[in-house]
Amino acid sequence: MTDPETLPIVRTVHHLRAMVYAWRREGQRVALVPTMGALHDGHLGLIRLAKRQADRVVASVFVNPTQFAPHEDFETYPRSEASDAAALTQEGCDLLYAPSADAMYGPGFATTVSVQGVSSPLDGLARPHFFGGVATVVAKLLIQCAPDMAIFGEKDYQQLQVIKRMAADLDLPVRIIGAPTARAEDGLALSSRNAYLTPDQRQIAGMLNKIMAAAAEMVAEGGWVQTAETEGQAALLAAGFEKIDYFEFRDSFDLRRLGPDRADGVPRLFAAVWLGKTRLIDNRGL
Repeated sequence: MTDPETLPIVRTVHHLRAMVYAWRREGQRVALVPTMGALHDGHLGLIRLAKRQADRVVASVFVNPTQFAPHEDFETYPRSEASDAAALTQEGCDLLYAPSADAMYGPGFATTVSVQGVSSPLDGLARPHFFGGVATVVAKLLIQCAPDMAIFGEKDYQQLQVIKRMAADLDLPVRIIGAPTARAEDGLALSSRNAYLTPDQRQIAGMLNKIMAAAAEMVAEGGWVQTAETEGQAALLAAGFEKIDYFEFRDSFDLRRLGPDRADGVPRLFAAVWLGKTRLIDNRGL
């Protein structure tokens, strides 16, 4: 196993491509796992999946400024490259790509990628700046690395659907793979932002998955979508969540709104809630 101190770290597209092209000349398949760092076991699970799917695994760590609004936590977002590199080494990752913002967005950068439709509801309303930043940086990462596959967690399910649509529409020669959400023992989806929670908030946060499970079960058993949403929102507020951006059933494929009295399409429940300054998101299929 590679020593953590010698895990290859590259910071430019030139050096990234040199490594990837050398593997390709040997006939090896390459997987990319894009992250913003502050790695937890959910991220490392993506690395493990990538190791099963490909011969070589590249992890990128880049806190992307274009997906943060001015009032959001770009400056305080957790950054821990040394511990990230050590964790990646333990999982057998082959390369860490950690560009600077200046390297990613050079002088005069003026191009953005916009994915219509699937990006419009949910976080598209709550964070209108978000998906343009995500689609642009992921498109760049896929072009820079040119992997055979890229792996993303399903916790950010809408983001995953945006990336799939973008890759298909732009004919990018990469397979986009979604991995199941990694969870703590109480069901809370693992997230780097969970580190912001106080102990009391962390206890409340564990109720999110339970309330979502109850709402999903109601709809699965034939209950009305609108009733499940209303009762779920009331339960969240009663549990101590301070604000709800959304708690909605949507179709799993195109994220269109489901009818109020029946679960047409393939229902999936999406939630975004606040505890203090921490925003938690989750989703759940039936």
